[in-house]
Amino acid sequence: MTMKLAALLVLCFLCSLQQRSGAQSCNDVDFSSYGACNALPVLNSVLHYTYHPSNGTVDIAYRAQQSSSGWVAWAINPDSQGMSGANAFLAFHSGGSPTLYTTMFNNTSVTPSDVTDGSLTFTVHNRSVGYSSAGGYYTIYASLDLPGNRTSQSTVWQSSTMFNGGVPFNHPYSSDHLSSTSSVNFLSGQSTSAGGIPRLHRKNTHGVVNAISWGILLPIGAIIARYVKVFKSADPAWFYLHVACQCSGYIIGLSGWILGLQLGSDSKGITYHKHRNLGIAIFALATLQVFALFLRPNKDHKYRLFWNIYHYAIGYGVIIMSIVNIFEGFDILDPEKKWKNAYIAIIATLGAIALALEAVTWPIVITRRSSDAKAPHAGHGENGYA
Repeated sequence: MTMKLAALLVLCFLCSLQQRSGAQSCNDVDFSSYGACNALPVLNSVLHYTYHPSNGTVDIAYRAQQSSSGWVAWAINPDSQGMSGANAFLAFHSGGSPTLYTTMFNNTSVTPSDVTDGSLTFTVHNRSVGYSSAGGYYTIYASLDLPGNRTSQSTVWQSSTMFNGGVPFNHPYSSDHLSSTSSVNFLSGQSTSAGGIPRLHRKNTHGVVNAISWGILLPIGAIIARYVKVFKSADPAWFYLHVACQCSGYIIGLSGWILGLQLGSDSKGITYHKHRNLGIAIFALATLQVFALFLRPNKDHKYRLFWNIYHYAIGYGVIIMSIVNIFEGFDILDPEKKWKNAYIAIIATLGAIALALEAVTWPIVITRRSSDAKAPHAGHGENGYA
């Protein structure tokens, strides 16, 4: 039942990835005068624009959902992708009314020093901002020269409610906020993700793979090893099931770990230290555990007890750290609450199963130990909690 629930969770999650899109559409009649429109994939934003080939200018209307206590930004990055080096239009309420700034983002986050109304690397002919309290939308209007007279430009957009000293400060590091980049061809009207959506899918895949491997398969394998082996009729089937779960979890987890390293190398200036360090420790200890299998003494060897202590300590340690790190990943990825709740339900189910099996198997173990004590020459096999 638990495996079916995990499979259903993964299937539903992967299907939902295909449905992620901006809540706004291009059907707003208020912007029908613009020649093209792109409903942006994240942060409830839409970009309307008209390109004028005769003089290389473009008129834009960027509309984004945000409360009046928050801020929004839309930018062109002439030389790269992402926020660093982007030429931005930044809108927020100041003195009770919406205000628009033009500013250069010099970092991968917004800082108070960025909020300086200054010149950009391209000419801005006019600009304005409006706010609609019905639904809560900022709309940035601007007419500008496309940098280098190139019709294809790398664009960035952001929003947040974080302020410091009355000016915008930083933004969340959820998947949507880290995926808000695209390449727009203002001549053809085509918009393609500039690493945003593929990266988002890679992050989601990283999360799903690691949740299944480290967070579900390893605990199931541990439950099998601790409880199923108590029943003599399950010997040696429990051992092969245990090894199958742990090896599958390790191999699948390896792919998730490698994907995490790739995501880290692609995120210059952004490091989730706790998540990264836990991931490295988990993989190192799990690898040590795998190689320790080749040093496993025979059941009657004098060092077998010490090997068992080591094996149990490392195994349970990896499982605990894995579950903690999965919740760290939830905080970073910031998916819909139902996915976190679903994983909590799976872990709670496994915990309930473990408690029930604990109650069932301990009387068996106590009875068996009592029988073994009365037969001093009887061997102590692998059944029980050896």
